[in-house]
Amino acid sequence: MTEENNTQAGSVLRGQVKWFDPAKGFGFVVAESGGPDILLHANVLRNFGQSSVADGAGIEIIVQETTRGMQATEVLSIDPPAEGEVDDGEHGPAPDLSEAGPMEPARVKWFDKGKGFGFANVFGRPEDVFIHVEVLRRSGLADLQPGEAICLRVIDGKRGRMAALVTAWDTVIHENGDQ
Repeated sequence: MTEENNTQAGSVLRGQVKWFDPAKGFGFVVAESGGPDILLHANVLRNFGQSSVADGAGIEIIVQETTRGMQATEVLSIDPPAEGEVDDGEHGPAPDLSEAGPMEPARVKWFDKGKGFGFANVFGRPEDVFIHVEVLRRSGLADLQPGEAICLRVIDGKRGRMAALVTAWDTVIHENGDQ
């Protein structure tokens, strides 16, 4: 969708995340139709159910003109960055989602973006699930916070269970509500 649609709350447009820094609490979006950068505040992203978003992710937002420029007021959808299979040497190519189980509710145990990995606990299961930063990035996320509620599709890896897909907690609710 390259054209803008007007709503009472603002204009709906599609773009790409230029960068987002969860520590700073904001980032910027570049519209497909061009124009100035659009401010994306962490609170707007949190209202969508995510604490971060990957640089280069596709995003559909509602924007408003403010005295300080264009600003996102609502996130409608996020698509992971376009990229081929990534082979990081240590963890191999992107996991095959056809081998992954169904979506499972989980909570982030810890995630260290600098180290490039972390772990989550799936509700009702004792073992940890490994989350690699590249899987997170391919899922359209940039970072996770301890205690954050997420959904995972998990595969059995060489060293145990590992995430093949990570989504915001409410993604499953939106998908099931649309059926």
